[in-house]
Amino acid sequence: MRTNRRAAALAALTVFMLAGCGGPGPAGANSGTSGGIHNPSDARGGTLRYANSGDWDSLDPADTYYAYSWNFARLYGRSLVMFKPAPGALGATLVPDLAESLGHPSEDAKTWTYTLRPGVKFEDGTPVTSRDVKYAVERSLDKATFPNGPTYFNDVLDLQGYTSPYADPDSDKLGLKAIETPDDRTIVFHLRKAFSGFDYLAQTPATMPVPRAKDTGSKYRAHVFSTGPYLFQTNELGKRFTMVRNPQWDPATDPHRRPLPDRITVDLNVNADDIDDRLLSGDLDVSVEGSGIGPSAQGRVLGYQGRRANTDSASVARLWFTALNADVAPLDNIHCRKAVLYAADRAGYQRAYGGPTGGEIATNMLPPVIPGAQRFDLYPSPKHMGDIAMAKTELAQCGAPNGFTTGISYRAERPKEKATAEALQQSLARAGIKLEIKPYPLADYLRLYAGKPDFAKANNLGLIVYGWGADWPDGYGFLSQLVDSRVIRSTGGNTNLGVRDPAADQMLDQALVTTDPVARQQIWVSIDRRVMEDAFALPGVWAKGLLYRPPNLTNVFISDGFQMYDYLALGTERR
Repeated sequence: MRTNRRAAALAALTVFMLAGCGGPGPAGANSGTSGGIHNPSDARGGTLRYANSGDWDSLDPADTYYAYSWNFARLYGRSLVMFKPAPGALGATLVPDLAESLGHPSEDAKTWTYTLRPGVKFEDGTPVTSRDVKYAVERSLDKATFPNGPTYFNDVLDLQGYTSPYADPDSDKLGLKAIETPDDRTIVFHLRKAFSGFDYLAQTPATMPVPRAKDTGSKYRAHVFSTGPYLFQTNELGKRFTMVRNPQWDPATDPHRRPLPDRITVDLNVNADDIDDRLLSGDLDVSVEGSGIGPSAQGRVLGYQGRRANTDSASVARLWFTALNADVAPLDNIHCRKAVLYAADRAGYQRAYGGPTGGEIATNMLPPVIPGAQRFDLYPSPKHMGDIAMAKTELAQCGAPNGFTTGISYRAERPKEKATAEALQQSLARAGIKLEIKPYPLADYLRLYAGKPDFAKANNLGLIVYGWGADWPDGYGFLSQLVDSRVIRSTGGNTNLGVRDPAADQMLDQALVTTDPVARQQIWVSIDRRVMEDAFALPGVWAKGLLYRPPNLTNVFISDGFQMYDYLALGTERR
């Protein structure tokens, strides 16, 4: 610990133990990832200083889609459901927020009902009602006005042609029929198809209430009306914003938030290296993006024990992998695909991403931070460096005993993907598999090149280097857009780069109607195993980020819900 405030630490420890979070972790490197809390404290006050290397996509809950933004939005908005502010795996647990409980599904999981907590108010003292939540979701459907936000509600609600409250002349009377508000505290969602994981949609910022009278459309992001513990004091778009305590926030209505700083500042469009320099000098508290310090700063941190002790290696729900395209011969033969998996040097794959600092060698698809994920390795090799004998056995079975030639693509602007392609070219050559390296522009990689089936087949793209991160730590949030063959579009833009397995499709459908979370998690594992048995993908690295926490930060822990520091918990000793 860097503080001797024993009483404060014990008080914080008591709070988190009662919440089922366990005790504080040890001081030093990775103490924010040990399942405990680094530097626990309940001391209020001070200013917490954030910076972002780019602009915020939008502070408007309808128009934001970055993990750090969803994490941060809980400081000023309350969604129906939220991730529990707790270390490690507990931080991926869904708990009720604006609602009194998690959603109540109908037997067919097509109708979901929530009851709002009483006493929640907007920053001007106006009571929050179910109609404010409904209106928030309605406006999030308008992708012309809010292009940055996700499309989940567009995809699952029974819209019946509804597009936007701004285009609905009857919105004051009824609005979207798929959402009912029979009274001020009840909201009912009607889906066009079963979705057993609807609570994950209910935790997105789109369910943070918006008062119709204060809505200014695309300009609302300049002053989002708060329901959380902080409100916007100033907001210079693209430059900086400042938040202070919201006097209308009532902790009696909010069992999960314990806001510590009095003031929060966020600087935007700051050079990434400058952010790292400011963190190390003590001029900044948090890099809000949560992706970790850059290569230049890593050398200055890891080589100096005093700074290394202030780091945490955060596991991320992201997989760097290479798709094996079964549309391209001879990879249409499962044994040729298995030969690739046996011959690949996965230790070399890890080196392409910076070694252990950049992530853990992956042996299957689901990242370990996904609840219920299981590790398994169907293609083992000594030290993960490849098994050439087994690769040649598989080549013989697919009718190519001397190997074969195919293409490998990557995004031209990504040096780590280039290094991956080169490492695979070298390791697969040991088994006689020759790779022709083909870079393509990042902006159109999926739309025109690797993600367009006809182009990929015509250009012999048998291996496609890519990466994917979950929109939330759940099997559906990770797997659905990678393995469902029904999402493959001939026009391009695909993230499923070649998995065509009717059995996997059927298991996805089964999961959507399975409301028991443990049973649903087992289905995700079964899908993962099926994809690996079919040898449709070469897992490379389960990603990590090296986070730096200045010594003044309190209540520091990494939540599996966002795979970064939980911004609801952070405090500062600097006054």
